[in-house]
Amino acid sequence: MVWDVERGAPDKGQELPWQTCTCIGDWHYSRWRFDANAYKSTKEVISTLVDIVSKNGNLLLNIPVRGDGSIDDKEVAILEGIAAWMDMNKESIFDTRPWKVYGEGPVAETSNPMKEQGFNEGKVKYTASDIRFVQKGKVVYATLLDMPTEDIVIKSLGKSAGKIKKIELLGSNEVLSWSQANESLAVKKPNVFPNDIALVLKVYL
Repeated sequence: MVWDVERGAPDKGQELPWQTCTCIGDWHYSRWRFDANAYKSTKEVISTLVDIVSKNGNLLLNIPVRGDGSIDDKEVAILEGIAAWMDMNKESIFDTRPWKVYGEGPVAETSNPMKEQGFNEGKVKYTASDIRFVQKGKVVYATLLDMPTEDIVIKSLGKSAGKIKKIELLGSNEVLSWSQANESLAVKKPNVFPNDIALVLKVYL
């Protein structure tokens, strides 16, 4: 058996694998959502995915279909946006494991309790200070859940986390300028963002 959270997520990392089931709209197709532009955005879906994976979870995402089995053009655009981000950053999602901390930032420091079996999604607003972590071997992926407007400071990657050998920005060939202090890692804001959804730093320890 696997714990399933409906339309939400625990606000802490979990020792056992779990999953979230949610939808970009209603569970069944609703024309009003199309007319009102009321679907979850690509950014909302990716932020949800990154947060869930950092907490040892999986995301089950429903795309409601019309009566003839087709999906509308706004749903297609959302899926294309998800695919584009995943093409660039999939190594930070697939085959990763939780790190020693799931995340840091204002949202991680705030309680967001679930109601019954879930139903706490959409109640937080992420900033560039909200960072989520996963690991693969000796590599830690740090994902910023919004675009930074200034240099990036990551408290969880100070020298106590281990000596950093190299840092890359997924989807970019830019050479990053960074320094690791006892209390934090400082990364100079990239000159060019490879996407406008969530930046992923690949940190070699």
